[in-house]
Amino acid sequence: MVKATIISHLAHTDGAESFWTVLKRAFPSTYHCMSIKHLNRYTNQFTGKHNIREQDTIDQTKSIVQGMVGERCKFEDLTA
Repeated sequence: MVKATIISHLAHTDGAESFWTVLKRAFPSTYHCMSIKHLNRYTNQFTGKHNIREQDTIDQTKSIVQGMVGERCKFEDLTA
């Protein structure tokens, strides 16, 4: 007879599945067309949202604004 062992808080895939599900849902509703060139930007945006999801709205806004300091995205970089 095989004994079942329950392991808690060590490893599971629910978080990863949830992350990719949210990203896949955003594709047709928000972006309509994702390019390979900017795929890293899309995943970075969703990674950031996923990492701060348990904070309240004010703390989320503070985190986002702090991450924007010193960052610049030129129009030529987006369209080239």
